Amino acid sequence: MEDKNKDLIKIIQMNFTRLSKGHKLIAEYIMSNYDKAAFMTAAKLGEVVGVSESTVVRFALALGFSGYPSLQRALQELIKNKLTTVQRLSMSGEYTDNEVGIKKILRTDMENIKSTIDEINADVFEKVIDSILSARRVYILGLRSSAALAEYLGFYLDIIVDDVKVVRTGISDIFEQIIRVTKDDLVIGISYPRYSRKTLDALKYVKTKQCKIVGITDSLISPIASIADYTLIARSNMLSFVDSLVAPMSLLNALIVAVGMREKEDIGKYFNELENIWNEYNIYDNKEKNILNDNKRTD
Repeated sequence: MEDKNKDLIKIIQMNFTRLSKGHKLIAEYIMSNYDKAAFMTAAKLGEVVGVSESTVVRFALALGFSGYPSLQRALQELIKNKLTTVQRLSMSGEYTDNEVGIKKILRTDMENIKSTIDEINADVFEKVIDSILSARRVYILGLRSSAALAEYLGFYLDIIVDDVKVVRTGISDIFEQIIRVTKDDLVIGISYPRYSRKTLDALKYVKTKQCKIVGITDSLISPIASIADYTLIARSNMLSFVDSLVAPMSLLNALIVAVGMREKEDIGKYFNELENIWNEYNIYDNKEKNILNDNKRTD
């Protein structure tokens, strides 16, 4: 079963009548408390419902999932765009102990990176690089928390390729900034839960212009994945009021480096020129360099 393409609640409803008594107890709890169940282990869910852990695992198999982790992922996909920030805050109680919280957050970020590594499609990644380098202009769109990712990607791509535009909120509406998009351009849309409606609307607009779209998001059932020509997945699961952008940032790093390696000779010359300018105008702190020079003069 393609877990990520199914709505778990619909699956449960379709199979409910043929479930065993214990499985029906689990199903009823999930349908009434999906926001809580999504982050319970099989053992915890069984304890709450009053059945064994093995019964919970068999429940997942009975619904056609490969195991409880697959069922849990489907449930998390279902709720991630439905929980308000207040609800996510109320579910963050396990982070109140600072020592425990910091370790759990770091482990979660590590798991997100691992999932991203396991799920990355190398062929799609290469096609995204080709699209960036062949585009007349590259537009980068990410709003709200994704704006930090868009700015980061735009900063480095602007060093490597000729024409990069980060679409920002501000005085100009985003549609005014993308009005001149053409079929020869590339738009990179970045969207994470809770998915920005304006990002989706903007990508729908550029789609009418026959512009190629790259989506960077957390799941293939993300709203922008359905309209993107190429979709890169980086996980951001975090049971908190903040979004985990560690894996998405790591993916962007990989993308920037890969594009840079394709243009290694050109950007080498570019950086040499920049170093001369930085040195001449003291862009960076050269205190250590000046100390070394002073020492040489006194020797």
